[in-house]
Amino acid sequence: NMAEPTRCVFFLQKKKRFCKMIVAKGRRFCGEHATMEEGGSSRRIACPLDPKHTVTKDKLEKHLKRCNSREKPKPVYYVENINAGPVLEDQELPQVTLSEHSRAELEALVDKLKAAVEGLESEVEDRILSHSVLQDQLTNPKNGESAHKHLKQQASILGHLEELNLLYGQRCFVEFGAGRGKLSHWIHEALRTHEDPKTREDLQLLLVERCSTRFKVDGKHQDAGSEFERLQVDIQHLDLSRVPLLQQKQLPLVGVGKHLCGAATDLALRCLLGTAGAGDETQPASKRSKPADEATQDPSLAPWPRPLLGLAVALCCHHRCEWRHYVGQEFFRQKGLGPAEFSSFCRMSSWATCGLRPANQEPPSQNPFNQRGEDDAHQPGEETDAVSSFLTAAKRQQLGRLCKLLIDGGRCHFLQTRGFSTKLIGYVDTGVTLENVLLTAVPSES
Repeated sequence: NMAEPTRCVFFLQKKKRFCKMIVAKGRRFCGEHATMEEGGSSRRIACPLDPKHTVTKDKLEKHLKRCNSREKPKPVYYVENINAGPVLEDQELPQVTLSEHSRAELEALVDKLKAAVEGLESEVEDRILSHSVLQDQLTNPKNGESAHKHLKQQASILGHLEELNLLYGQRCFVEFGAGRGKLSHWIHEALRTHEDPKTREDLQLLLVERCSTRFKVDGKHQDAGSEFERLQVDIQHLDLSRVPLLQQKQLPLVGVGKHLCGAATDLALRCLLGTAGAGDETQPASKRSKPADEATQDPSLAPWPRPLLGLAVALCCHHRCEWRHYVGQEFFRQKGLGPAEFSSFCRMSSWATCGLRPANQEPPSQNPFNQRGEDDAHQPGEETDAVSSFLTAAKRQQLGRLCKLLIDGGRCHFLQTRGFSTKLIGYVDTGVTLENVLLTAVPSES
């Protein structure tokens, strides 16, 4: 057919047919396959900053100056690796996968795990709560199964915040791994008074997320009276004392998070408690943290007292924890454990949620830029002949839970040594999510 094509002429080998997308006038290929178009400077090429989108060749130079993927100036609250923890010599040990361990070594790891969790005070207490502000949505038949599961989790987190006397104004809620910001949205709605549709002005909500997010709910609260602000930054590099919003009123903080993935939990704890650089004094001068840049000498950016009223963080993806960031290093060493055992226990922790997955089933893909863990996005435990020969699926699942408990026990120990009373709570049923543990902390009464 010599007539001008109205649909893309790109042939999809996998589907054994031509692309069905409609093309622009005078074009043979659609926008998705525009890189196949021939001819001159108007030919579309992949953007060198992000190959996920294309640009015409003659407009490339102009595009690079405004591309959303270009390197942007670092914000004032960005301080590289401020919450990462010090680099220690024993962290440089080579990573050993479970498949590289012999049966004897795996049995020794299991024995160490059982000895470490014996007498551990941080037991998980099942306590499922809810909150009236989500009642209408929880009973709305238009919400699908996935939405209903998220609502149950958000309702229980709000219920626990209320029980801990944290769900009030005159404070700033910092949501780590905020994603679309739904948890902050429901916190705002819960604090909205019936007499005044606008939330009191002494409420601040700070949403921290390192990747760009679509369908954010922040826009719904621009005229709500309270202050909503989103920071697109990795928690690893976030200095809360330099955030302009927090410097204005210097309100006390409450940390929250729903499925804060792996090491992001440890980074958030360091960020909230201002423990960046702890332990540097014990390192050689060459390895100590470098002095802050000149901006930190500005009196307007000087650290301010930021009392932490408490936190409620839903934990997940312990297999993605890292020894350098982990706040429970002292706890592990007290039990005669180190980075090698920590690495193995992190890998074994995935057995708790994926121990029953068939060995040949492909794991769901993960977004490496996301600090939030999705309910089903957990890597399967490593299946080896050595493991399956002496550990049943049910036993692996039990050991995975013990690994999670031990890792979370280190986090509780970290908070307790800093004057907080902590709890690990099963805040929703495992039918809602297998990652159903909530870490809560409030200042100790003594």
